[in-house]
Amino acid sequence: MELIYTGKTKDVYKLENGNVMLKFKDDCTGKDGVFDPGENSVGLTIEGIGKANLQTSVYYFEMLKAAGIKTHYVSADVENATMEVLPGKVFGHGLEVICRLVATGSFIRRYGEYIADGTVLEGGYVECTFKNDEKGDPLVTSEGLAALGVMSEDLFKSMKEQTLKITKIVADDLKTIGLDLWDIKFEFGYNNGEVILIDEIASGNMRVYKDGTIVDPVELTKLILNR
Repeated sequence: MELIYTGKTKDVYKLENGNVMLKFKDDCTGKDGVFDPGENSVGLTIEGIGKANLQTSVYYFEMLKAAGIKTHYVSADVENATMEVLPGKVFGHGLEVICRLVATGSFIRRYGEYIADGTVLEGGYVECTFKNDEKGDPLVTSEGLAALGVMSEDLFKSMKEQTLKITKIVADDLKTIGLDLWDIKFEFGYNNGEVILIDEIASGNMRVYKDGTIVDPVELTKLILNR
């Protein structure tokens, strides 16, 4: 297999059949050894988080498939922490889409003078950042994406609608086991003329609380899968 990209939490390989294989790592984003899905650098390593992220992703990709939502997911090998996916062209040099249901993390670091940590954001708030560690993953608007030639406003509208729909599916599922989704991070790509969900729906990419306490990613996977 040809290694085509080394990421913070996954390596990406090209397969002979034209698809792509993602190899999940045990690295997590965070700062000073504390897990934070909003950080843009690896802050800690959690043993088993690679498989945990993969298992959670498979669980939700299958759920989205049943709901008629297209993704790049093809199959997975949990034992080897790998997932085969359809190729998808990223927007720009990589775009992250965050859906916030509760104000916290980097949102509060930016806007804390206007809103209190833990405030519910009715209907969900969607924002995008460019994947650029050196610049701190800068925020970008739909108008900015269009002006830069990265994505048309129609494609952005489709991506935003999918983000809100997928977030609701995940949040509703977590609610059935007493968990509250505060925010979640996605990536989308361009495949056969459509914007589709790519990358993962991982326990390491969402902030989830139980009885007012954040749930660490490995424990979150156990709660999701062992219900």
